[in-house]
Amino acid sequence: MPEADPILSMRRISKSFPGVHALDKVDFALQRGEVRALMGENGAGKSTLIKVMTGVEERDEGRIFLDGREIDPHSPHEAQELGISTVYQEVNLIPTLTVAENIFLGRQPTSMGSLDWKKMNSSAVAALDRLNLELNVKRLLSDYSLAVQQMVAIARAVDVSAKMLILDEPTSSLSVEEVEQLFAVMRMLKAEGLGIVFVTHFLDQVFDISDTITVLRGGQLVGNFVTASTTRVQLIATMMGKELKELERGPARVASPDAPGAESLIEIKGLARKGSIEPFDLRLNKGEVLGLAGLLGAGRTEIANLLFGIDKAEQGNVSIEGEETNISSPRKAIAEGFALCPEDRKSAGIIGDLSIRENIFLALQASKGWFRLISRKTQQEIAERYITMLSISTPDADKKIKELSGGNQQKAIVARWLALHPRFLILDEPTRGIDVGAKMEIQNLILSLSREGISILFISSELSEVVRCSQRVAVLRDHVKIGEMSGDQIDESAIMHYIAEGAR
Repeated sequence: MPEADPILSMRRISKSFPGVHALDKVDFALQRGEVRALMGENGAGKSTLIKVMTGVEERDEGRIFLDGREIDPHSPHEAQELGISTVYQEVNLIPTLTVAENIFLGRQPTSMGSLDWKKMNSSAVAALDRLNLELNVKRLLSDYSLAVQQMVAIARAVDVSAKMLILDEPTSSLSVEEVEQLFAVMRMLKAEGLGIVFVTHFLDQVFDISDTITVLRGGQLVGNFVTASTTRVQLIATMMGKELKELERGPARVASPDAPGAESLIEIKGLARKGSIEPFDLRLNKGEVLGLAGLLGAGRTEIANLLFGIDKAEQGNVSIEGEETNISSPRKAIAEGFALCPEDRKSAGIIGDLSIRENIFLALQASKGWFRLISRKTQQEIAERYITMLSISTPDADKKIKELSGGNQQKAIVARWLALHPRFLILDEPTRGIDVGAKMEIQNLILSLSREGISILFISSELSEVVRCSQRVAVLRDHVKIGEMSGDQIDESAIMHYIAEGAR
């Protein structure tokens, strides 16, 4: 697209970390008075691009120009002095200071060697007036809601920088009304000629507020779009690496689960948590694989965390085999026969310095209590049984789990929960970061466990996996369950269109 007189221009930016090529010759430009959405799935390179832009990370190659002048920021403070300010999802201000103190943090006005409170307070009022905000600047920041605190962060950023503003996931914890308030401020700043980079995973918000969209995938620039002339399906296809011609309906992959004799295991009614997931209903039959489909941040992991008791629901109820149950903690979930393989196996799944054997029997030992120790012989028998059953590639059970491949680590985590004989298994991105062969093994394992009567909630960013493994699919968008598909309704095209267009 034409980029006349951009306020910011990044050319052929590359950045690598050990084992990861985070950015590969990426170009990015921002015009004055433009809201440019920056989008992409996990690992796309969005965060790295922002960090290079703001001096948090040093680029390996490429050039950055601001107002036509080449710059080389080495810290966020230096970037801010040049005119690049950032407001993050987690407000990085000090709640125990006043609103005025936060706006002028690090640059407080002084008079005769002392802090000039009068000037600071009046200047803070002026900074908030620019955003049409009326606050008592002498009150503590903590007295105000998260949405107001974000507005204060924006007021500070704009007061420091009159050139461009980066909003990194600013709406994740805001209500609909608070988002509208933020968008009103963004439109005002845009009208003043400020360039705004808007990082988000909310599809509807992108089409509501942005003028243009830049999409990254796997560290590469894969598309620049004018929002008004772009369809949701086109954007989703670009983010997921699909060609539009692939969106034509394909043949049915699975059969309908509503066969005679199907038994319900879990019934969910109106379960919700503010800022996490809107009220939703869900049913899971015994021995059924239910897929959750949606873009990054749609609410898939949030549902998993609610069902496993990691997060507590604020409304709604869960019934197991017809009896209402309060899943108030992971311990309670495990007692009910629930199991969870988390999205990030390295930080929330494996304990790297322990052996495969120790990682496998961990949940079983915890369920018995630490005063009823499982004998070393029993541990070994359990570990060897599941190493054989799941074809975990290792010379023995005492090898450190961190020395295994990603796929074998994932199978060891599954083994940990199978040792508890669960009736409900939650798999959150079980094939992420593993090779194609290991992915097929995990997929086949899911289908095998289903045939053995285990109910499975299957979360994957790869729609082909969701289609192949699921008997029914719940579709999520922007923290809302927008519908379900089953039987011959399920294919990649239908899911993408559903995410793009909503319930029909």
